[in-house]
Amino acid sequence: MISLQALRWGAPGQPLAPALDLTLEAGSLTAIIGANGSGKSSLLKVIAGLQKPLAGRLALQVPRRGGLSYLPQQQYLDRQFPITLQELVAAGFWGARQNAQQRAERLQQVLADWRLDGLDQRPLMALSGGELQRALLARLSLADTPLLLLDEPHAALDELGQELLWQHIHAWHQQGRTQVVVCHDLAAVRQHIPQTLVIKAGGCLFGSSEELIVQPLRMQVA
Repeated sequence: MISLQALRWGAPGQPLAPALDLTLEAGSLTAIIGANGSGKSSLLKVIAGLQKPLAGRLALQVPRRGGLSYLPQQQYLDRQFPITLQELVAAGFWGARQNAQQRAERLQQVLADWRLDGLDQRPLMALSGGELQRALLARLSLADTPLLLLDEPHAALDELGQELLWQHIHAWHQQGRTQVVVCHDLAAVRQHIPQTLVIKAGGCLFGSSEELIVQPLRMQVA
């Protein structure tokens, strides 16, 4: 599904880590962890095609159209953009072949799944950080793409929101969707995600989350 060969990424002339060789199988669930500035989000952008690698090769075995969905961090979203929560979520239908009634029914189901009932007509600027994050995740639920790239999906979520997040991540995993998740919550990674890529300045580590994150609250990844 995802193949990285001698991949290097970062600013021109300033790679963030040594060359990375990594293969992630279709249907796998993988976390990316590391210190701030280590290149986690940048690597996700390279995989998403939003940023060019400095060197190496990247291959994705997904359809060119509708092959992947990317969840950015909230800081890159314009909260002043004049659309409602419903319009934001409905953007997940892009490219879907469904009639108007099917879309309306599916949209209402997804809003209910993410506990967004009654918020559909609120503008983005009127949403809390947690409500906006759940709306962005609800948009992914509509996309039905085989590859999901999630950059800190737990950000701004309260206890209920995090419970919903992990429920959906497990459901997507059972559906055979490939997921790559940037996450700072090491305890949650160890509990919910079977394999982990640790990005470090001296080199990257890849393996079982259970083995790599032995002491999730004290682990040093810098």
